[in-house]
Amino acid sequence: MPFHVRDPETDALVRQYAEEKRVGITDAIKLAVTKAREADEKAREEKLAKARAICAEVASWPRTGLKADKAFFDSLNDE
Repeated sequence: MPFHVRDPETDALVRQYAEEKRVGITDAIKLAVTKAREADEKAREEKLAKARAICAEVASWPRTGLKADKAFFDSLNDE
């Protein structure tokens, strides 16, 4: 399935990347997209790891046994 790049700057970047990597244009695009997707996945995994660490810390806090209901939250706001 062919792609047609109408932007001269993008065309030049792809051709430059292909030349640097010593591969054809198709392989250069495939390589660049693969690397970009891997970087996105790594960033997503890092964010998930941070969120899990926060959840684990909160879960480690001792339970007070108090019930947080509407009256409790209203009392925080002097309502």
